Amino acid sequence: MALPSGKVPIQVLENIIFKHLGAKRKEVILGPRVGVDGAVVEVGNKALITSIDPITGALERIGWLVVNVNANDIATFGVRPTLFSSCMLLPQGTAETTIENISKQMDTAAKKLEIAIISGHCETTPGITRPIIIGTAMGITEKNHYVTSSSAKPGNSLILTKGAGIEGTAILATDKKALLKKRLSKALLSKATSFFESISIVDEAVSAFETGGVMAMHDPTEGGVAGGIHEIADASGVGVKVFEAKIPVCEETVKICKFFNIDPLQLIGSGALLIAAKHGFAGKIVETLEKRGIKASIIGEFLKKPDERILVSKNGTAKPLIRPLSDHLWTALERE
Repeated sequence: MALPSGKVPIQVLENIIFKHLGAKRKEVILGPRVGVDGAVVEVGNKALITSIDPITGALERIGWLVVNVNANDIATFGVRPTLFSSCMLLPQGTAETTIENISKQMDTAAKKLEIAIISGHCETTPGITRPIIIGTAMGITEKNHYVTSSSAKPGNSLILTKGAGIEGTAILATDKKALLKKRLSKALLSKATSFFESISIVDEAVSAFETGGVMAMHDPTEGGVAGGIHEIADASGVGVKVFEAKIPVCEETVKICKFFNIDPLQLIGSGALLIAAKHGFAGKIVETLEKRGIKASIIGEFLKKPDERILVSKNGTAKPLIRPLSDHLWTALERE
């Protein structure tokens, strides 16, 4: 079977990848699972949270993104990321200035989050046509002082911060600017490009966790908000009902998605955070985040039956919540 661009289907994870995981180690408390952002390894009375992700669909801000996207995965555990490693794979013929630009972007992003870059690798790689940067982020916390994306319970409220398609909007406004400026205003594209500055969810994830009542958190990356909701439901073994009218989508995202005829809910969504919260705490979490200047909305609730994945459309019609086959960023990037 030919695979679509982006993440491999769940069936490939479960039937192939998860069956080949090397030796079992008692220190590994949480290993690879569908919908889980990273791993938990216990060392003494501490827990090491670690995660790995590549940046493959961006060009202009790839160094900034690789630090922030990986840091976000650690933050979804309620833990501040502190360490980072990278692997740069560059097309043959890449100039030194490209390496310098990427390195400076990583340095700026890491300093902003107070993260140390501790190791890495850099090479020119035959057969690729654009840079691929892989990052690994880590954070250290006390044993059991974290949450995962696999603990959402029926009756929990579902909170979304900021909105849908944040990262995808920024990437398309930057890498497809020449095409978009034929139809969209300079001011709108400039605002959309600034969405890169909203990619981090570290502060909101840690603030939500410290507020209390958080059961699970997950950041919607590839597959967007729709994919992220499925992933947290998959990991937790629950269903979900989501109200489309309550999902914030910025004007810039709407217009760029309309130009490319893609769905904002299936557009890569780093910068947003999904939170499963005890019903009585959801309002308090939203209030805490908004006091910090972070928009947050209660967009639905988790259900008991895992096969119930419902999207209530703006006209009140209930339909299945679409599970993206491939992130819609790839569809847009193929447009000339």
